[in-house]
Amino acid sequence: MTFRWLCGVLRVRGKTDLFLVFLFAAGFAALPVFALLPSLWGFAAASVVTYAVDEVLHTRAPAFVRRLAALQLTRTMRFAVRTVMLLALASRMGAPDTVLAAALAVFAAHFTLVILYAAVHHAIRRRRTLPVVVRNLDMSGAGIPQSPPALLYRRFLRKLLHLDLPAHAGLLAALAAGAWQPAGVGFALTAGLAVAAVAALLGQLRRARRMPPDDEVIAELNRQLAGYRPEVALYFSFASVSRDFMYQVNMWIETLEQLDRRPLIILRERASFRYLGRTSIPVVCVPKADDVAQLELPELRVVLYPGNAGKNVHMLRVAEAKHVFIGHGDSDKLASSNRVSKVYDEIWVAGRAGRDRYQRVRHAISDSAIVEVGRPQLSSIRLHADHVPGPVPTVLYAPTWEGWSDDDCHTSLIPMGVALVEKLLAENVRVLYKPHPLTGKRSRMAAEADRAVRELLRADNERRDARDAQEAEAAIAAARPRLAEIQARLGELSGRLTGDDAQQLRDARLPVRDGEAEWHELRAEWHRLFWESRGPVRHQVILRQLPTLYDCFDQADMLISDVSSVVADFVASLKPYVLTNADDLPDADFRAAYTTAGGAYLLDRDCTRLPEILRSVREPAHDPMAPERRVLKEYVLGPDRPTSMERFNTAVNALAEKAAAEQAERLGEGEGEEQRVVVGA
Repeated sequence: MTFRWLCGVLRVRGKTDLFLVFLFAAGFAALPVFALLPSLWGFAAASVVTYAVDEVLHTRAPAFVRRLAALQLTRTMRFAVRTVMLLALASRMGAPDTVLAAALAVFAAHFTLVILYAAVHHAIRRRRTLPVVVRNLDMSGAGIPQSPPALLYRRFLRKLLHLDLPAHAGLLAALAAGAWQPAGVGFALTAGLAVAAVAALLGQLRRARRMPPDDEVIAELNRQLAGYRPEVALYFSFASVSRDFMYQVNMWIETLEQLDRRPLIILRERASFRYLGRTSIPVVCVPKADDVAQLELPELRVVLYPGNAGKNVHMLRVAEAKHVFIGHGDSDKLASSNRVSKVYDEIWVAGRAGRDRYQRVRHAISDSAIVEVGRPQLSSIRLHADHVPGPVPTVLYAPTWEGWSDDDCHTSLIPMGVALVEKLLAENVRVLYKPHPLTGKRSRMAAEADRAVRELLRADNERRDARDAQEAEAAIAAARPRLAEIQARLGELSGRLTGDDAQQLRDARLPVRDGEAEWHELRAEWHRLFWESRGPVRHQVILRQLPTLYDCFDQADMLISDVSSVVADFVASLKPYVLTNADDLPDADFRAAYTTAGGAYLLDRDCTRLPEILRSVREPAHDPMAPERRVLKEYVLGPDRPTSMERFNTAVNALAEKAAAEQAERLGEGEGEEQRVVVGA
């Protein structure tokens, strides 16, 4: 418990990172001790440790580095501490006053140049900040200059501060040798390199002044949009964008690419681009509301919203288009029956369950505004009849997060997650643990339970692998290079561009579609290698984008989850699934409150029902909820025919035609009014 608490407080992931943190602290604590003794070699060793471990922690434990910055122990402060201690050491060892004065002058000049460099860098970055960022449209006509070289522009503070190394090394060498020439050489190198760096960046500032005005950039974007003529837009905004939220957009990309009408993706936060998945669809990021108003989209007929956000109002003002809330998954949570949805022209749900859910919100949503379109994303999920079980049952435990408030908290992690996993391990099943991406963001108890579950699975893997640990690790190690190679190639095929926003806009081009088949083949190969290398009995903690949630569905014999859209999606497989009833409500009350419980096994807080529930996996003939799941699947997700993709596409076409007809009618009325005015005159 103490270990987990320390990891949580220090924001590190395991024993290795925790050891590095203690080594880092010990190195800095030793600097004043060795400076005052004085001990030259002890100080030199401590300095090397602080330099090296600082760099490693930036890569391995960025959350810990951010925690240091929050405590005002920034990288600059750490370099300053090291410099002050070096000067104290030199003074204690009797360095001449002239050498100490020269060292002080050089280090002061170095930090001054770092500040100047940061100011110039900020000026360049401000000039290169444009009103839009674009993907999959040719913006070469915008006249945007090349970004500064990465050596000068990216992670500049790390590079600039490290220019003190020659001065540090030179002074230490001089103290060791008793001759002061090495110190002079080191001082000259530090000062000269810092001056050269500032001069080089000032040259880049001149180039940045040639950036086009914002109006010209938006005008060029409108020219490109006029050539593309988008008819359907997916619009997304979220106050705190990260990889954890962008799944709400990424889940719709393949569906949009299969529409009959030309789609466009509109994002409102710059960070969205970093986490947007591969797509050939034109993408426009417009952070400011005034710039959204300048977009010219005369043929836009349908706008789709995967989330409810305040910035949606900036698009809802477009009267020529129809506005549709499509959400990011059907569930029994409040978000899937929110009264706010009344602002949209239509609400698209997967099946009859979604319609009924909104109808229970009395006097809010008209039944005619609800359209059942299915869930196109689920077409690839393997059915129960096609699933091949492994040597031990595989249970996917996918708890939801703690919600925005206690009223909307459905997670099982806090009240029963740790006990549930302990009982699953006692039942000799393989656990795939995939927590919601936002787990622990609001609740410390949820974060602690999440860490405890991971530790249980890690320890049980070590126990299981005790006899053949070398073989298990060898299989994972053998697959690792190919998995990394595939991921690198997937990154190349994703369409993401490098550089700052201006460079991405400069390099934006029309999409090349030749890599689509390779993309799907590589993803399939990645998943096959991943699961084969992990073996059929080893537990897995799934935190990254790969393997995908739906691929975890295909691996699992059973799902255990909470009230969330994960359950509704898993229903498509027809496999057994379990809903956690942490409040121990009577079964009838729980099933009445939550639609997706209709085909579920219900698990009490103490997990006393777990052995009987697992019997449905171990003995498929003993699965009393199987008929209920078949009925629930159509109720929640709609019929299999026509396919969900066909229904979604039909809904888009019908609404687009309706919007076009209304627009034509308005234009006709406007022309008639003008004629009446002329005649009257």
